[in-house]
Amino acid sequence: MSESTSAADIAAGYAFTGPALDLGAVLWDGACLPDAPVRIPLAVLNRHGLVAGATGTGKTKTLQLMAEQLSAQGVPVFLADVKGDLSGISAPGTGNDRVRDRAAEVGQKWTATGFPAEFFALGGLGHGVPLRATVTSFGPLLLSKVLGLNRTQEQSLGLVFHYADQKGLELLDLKDLRSVVAFLTSDEGKAELRSLGGLSSATAGVILRSLTAFEAQGMASFFGEPEFDTAEFLRTAPDGRGIVSVLELPAVQDKPQLFSTFLMWLLADLFHDLPEVGDADRPKLVFFFDEAHLLFEDASKAFLDSLTQTVRLIRSKGIGVFFVTQTPKDVPGEVLGQLGNRVQHAVRAFTPDDQKALRATVRTFPDSAYDLEELLTGLGTGEAVVTVLDERGAPTPVAATRLRAPESLMGPVDGPGLDRAVRASPLRERYAQAVDRESAFEKLAALAGTDAERAGREGAKAAKGSKGSTGVASPTSPKGPKGPKGPKGPEEERSVVEQVVGSGMFKSLARSVGTQIGREITRSLFGTARRRR
Repeated sequence: MSESTSAADIAAGYAFTGPALDLGAVLWDGACLPDAPVRIPLAVLNRHGLVAGATGTGKTKTLQLMAEQLSAQGVPVFLADVKGDLSGISAPGTGNDRVRDRAAEVGQKWTATGFPAEFFALGGLGHGVPLRATVTSFGPLLLSKVLGLNRTQEQSLGLVFHYADQKGLELLDLKDLRSVVAFLTSDEGKAELRSLGGLSSATAGVILRSLTAFEAQGMASFFGEPEFDTAEFLRTAPDGRGIVSVLELPAVQDKPQLFSTFLMWLLADLFHDLPEVGDADRPKLVFFFDEAHLLFEDASKAFLDSLTQTVRLIRSKGIGVFFVTQTPKDVPGEVLGQLGNRVQHAVRAFTPDDQKALRATVRTFPDSAYDLEELLTGLGTGEAVVTVLDERGAPTPVAATRLRAPESLMGPVDGPGLDRAVRASPLRERYAQAVDRESAFEKLAALAGTDAERAGREGAKAAKGSKGSTGVASPTSPKGPKGPKGPKGPEEERSVVEQVVGSGMFKSLARSVGTQIGREITRSLFGTARRRR
């Protein structure tokens, strides 16, 4: 096969008739061919994808480029902005010689354009409308990963959630969860759980310590109300363009397990709330999952099984997921096999391990007219090896591609500009102010106070009845063994939870809850609660 024929065959593989995203132009023998565009059909974006490459090779700009074109064609987008430099998608870009040269090379008509965007922040840490989830909704599997629990502890936490669901005890924040764990290790709670296998004091102690450490890091604000409705991600702007939802993550960069797991909660919530749509001409939402390797690190088998099944099934809900990471080996084979679209930026191969990873990456591609080992190590910034699914669902030829330049600002919007955008958001009034309505913790604390008040009244009444006419208390006292006398120290103050589980009113409540028919929450693959809209 001649070189010209090979280049023509590659170009023909991307000549789609329906709506598509324009990624760039074919690179062949060191030259860029502007008349040979590389594209991805909109209809196959729910078949998911992978954007991979070493640090500094242009992955972030690829996300920005794809998000712009999706928005322009009416498809909403979710972007996790780990480094804080994707906020520029809301502002027109700045033309310069590099941008103009790149546009000319790939046959792009570049126009500075900003796109409709909403900015979010986990728990309100940083710029953006706060994203929160209730503990009940988050579920035991994802929370176990956040807390770093092992398999046994994960199962025990699942038992706690099962009990709370079964009894209709909604867990809104971490205080609620702590109170239920403490109750289930009390005498009354152990009886409640006996038929379900029980919860050991040691495991409960680990869970409680993990929750305490988690809160000490300032993480409690991520859980509570108002809980974010992920349907907000599916909106379009008045002009018909898809809204780009940018989750700002710089404030929690040092909490990778937290934000990666929270992203999975968002995806799981979308999965079990959306109806089946099958294969449509365009996705309802494209979700870019940045730093995806963090999701898979130290994940339990149950977690990976649920993740794999969610990815496999969510495509029928019209959601496309792109995992963004450094190498394909960061993604388990069961998940990687479901990613039909690939944009692979340059791979570094400086060490024997790097060389092994390079060869593994090459093996994940279809047969190619390129020497991929040589090509992948020689790609420049803003260049990638691409293969996608065509309109029939078959893989396209592997194409070395020089990517287009984003038309929005390639860098962050300044802080004041970001704040102005957040204040103007129609979602701010709904989600900005945290709400701490009465829930398990508050109810139990109130019960403890009422019980103490009743005990005080009864004690005063008994004391009054034992006094003589002179008003002096009767010297009569209960007999019993006397201990050695000594100075009395201050009585140790019990925690609210300890007071509650020891109170008579709480025991009455436990018996009442145990006998009533509870509202058991229906849970999805990840154990997340199904939202009742």
